[in-house]
Amino acid sequence: MNALEFAPGPMMSKVAFVKICEITGSGLAIVYALLLASNTGHEVLGFAVLLISTTLFAAWAAIDRRWAFLLLQFFYAVSALIGLVRFSV
Repeated sequence: MNALEFAPGPMMSKVAFVKICEITGSGLAIVYALLLASNTGHEVLGFAVLLISTTLFAAWAAIDRRWAFLLLQFFYAVSALIGLVRFSV
């Protein structure tokens, strides 16, 4: 087994873990978009939520070996970090 293969524990299958990453990541991406679009001063929270969402999507991409999607998540994570730094000052 290499480093990118997922070894599910006794309580969770690979399919269940991927589904959790997919659904939770999607929900958090919606929350992120709403926080930024609302223009209510919650940008730092929004970018933190984006970083969590991106991490979940990256885990899903790595487990399913979707390398282009994993690369996309890298750029989303970088933009989240830029947003966190920019709006935290």
